[in-house]
Amino acid sequence: MRRLRVALAQINPTVGDLDANTRLILDAMDEAAQAGADVVALPELAITGYPPEDLLFKRQFLDEADRRLDQIVAASGDTLVIVGTPRRAGGNLYNAAAVLRRGKQVAAYHKVFLPNYGVFDEHRYFARGGACPVLTLKGVRLGVCVCEDIWFQPNPATVARAGGAEVVVNINGSPYHRGKGRERLAMLAERARANEVALAYVNMVGGQDELVFDGQSLILDRSGALLARGPQFEEALLIADLDADAVAEGRGATPSLDALRDIGEPAYYDLGGEPDARPPEIAPQVSAELGPEAEVYAALVLGTRDYVRKSGFRGAVIGLSGGIDSALTTAIAADALGADAVTTFFMPSQYTSGQSYDDAKRLAANLSVRMLTVPIKGVFDAYLGELAPVFEERGADLTEENIQARIRGNLLMAASNKFGWIVLTTGNKSEMATGYSTLYGDLAGGFAVIKDVPKTLVRALALHLNAAAGREVVPQSIIDRPPTAELRPDQLDEDSLPPYEVLDPILEAYVERDVPVEELLASGAPPDAVARAVHLVDRSEYKRRQAPPGVKITARAFGRDRRLPLVNRFDPR
Repeated sequence: MRRLRVALAQINPTVGDLDANTRLILDAMDEAAQAGADVVALPELAITGYPPEDLLFKRQFLDEADRRLDQIVAASGDTLVIVGTPRRAGGNLYNAAAVLRRGKQVAAYHKVFLPNYGVFDEHRYFARGGACPVLTLKGVRLGVCVCEDIWFQPNPATVARAGGAEVVVNINGSPYHRGKGRERLAMLAERARANEVALAYVNMVGGQDELVFDGQSLILDRSGALLARGPQFEEALLIADLDADAVAEGRGATPSLDALRDIGEPAYYDLGGEPDARPPEIAPQVSAELGPEAEVYAALVLGTRDYVRKSGFRGAVIGLSGGIDSALTTAIAADALGADAVTTFFMPSQYTSGQSYDDAKRLAANLSVRMLTVPIKGVFDAYLGELAPVFEERGADLTEENIQARIRGNLLMAASNKFGWIVLTTGNKSEMATGYSTLYGDLAGGFAVIKDVPKTLVRALALHLNAAAGREVVPQSIIDRPPTAELRPDQLDEDSLPPYEVLDPILEAYVERDVPVEELLASGAPPDAVARAVHLVDRSEYKRRQAPPGVKITARAFGRDRRLPLVNRFDPR
């Protein structure tokens, strides 16, 4: 029997922490070897962490990465190791998969398709590869490629198939967005069928700045059927036995290499070893997929945990208002960091209702987080007194509302400075889109947990949290209450914005899919709401540029996904 035991190590590296990343890799190699794996694959740029961005311009950084690769090479044994690293060759830098065995680097693959859209800037750093290794190990022919290379057809896996490959290993740093796992599975199943190969797809786990990597590594047979799937948002070693004879049996005609020259050419390596006669012994793991809200919530927790901990903060502080956004943010923080690492400030003004205090107190008790009450009325009155001669006879307007938000931001930042806590801001994507926020006020902070979560999804996540817990974590009175900033008497969000049930679909279409205004109107969206939403989105880019980073959970988040000029007179209305 020609069989190959493949192990996929979905690890959580940290960008720039080369020593810790190397330890993770060596531990995964040991675990895979103890499990009898013939091959262990680790994620894209696992040695450096992903994405390393402009660290790749630093020669010292690349030298250090090379030294860690040498350490990993020296530790390699009978198990073939495929690990992601930057690689310099011929005066170029490549996004590479280094192939290691028995103390030697036996081959290297250089990524061919370099993504340069959304959050990706790989043309900025890397040259395009061309050679596609086909490795023969224990009589099984194995191809290797990196991340984006598998999303196209034909692709480097097709080149490897033309060179005789029966199994293709694809190493990844594939960021998460809602539904990404289902997209990947469908795509990989099609690639397995089209290329008539078994596919082993390893993805990293963890948060890096705005990005979250969700793991969910996959192994599929030649027909595209799922053999094994790793858990979402957790480190794991996924192992499966692949029957190369079953892959090879009855395959169609070998693709013509002449038609694939613009992608690359096979490079052959015989690594020896006899075919394994023993029958498969491991029942592959197929982890269940999380539901839609559970998936997003897990991404927010992991992204927050890794940003805070990898940045070196000892805890977090949150402005708790009694509203649903701060409630969800606090719940995520408690799950991410532990309740004892989360402090909340309830900062009432003369406009704050008793319900807000009661709801905030109940939420803090439900989550077992500390809540400190720090009134702002005295500070607010002092501001107004000092500004009275400047403002003269002018009446109150948005200025006084923004002063309150900025006082609260100052208090939170003071706590951050004093105790080493990170300020977690509580604005959602609907607010970020429309500029319904205050610079140096509620935008002030270190990390925006729900920055990419539309308001309607915030509510759905709160309901999910309660259902999953089997109890009222977020008080139902918070969920049911009409949204309000409480910066003036009887204020509601709908005084300034269309209802969120109307607004969020418009924002999703206009921001995430660039749907033209005329198509929005033709779809039946209310003309007044469309005009208002588009106007607010386009005039608020300057605020978003000054907002803290936050977890990306949609296909197109504000920030690296969407880059518009600040000075911009284009009016799509």
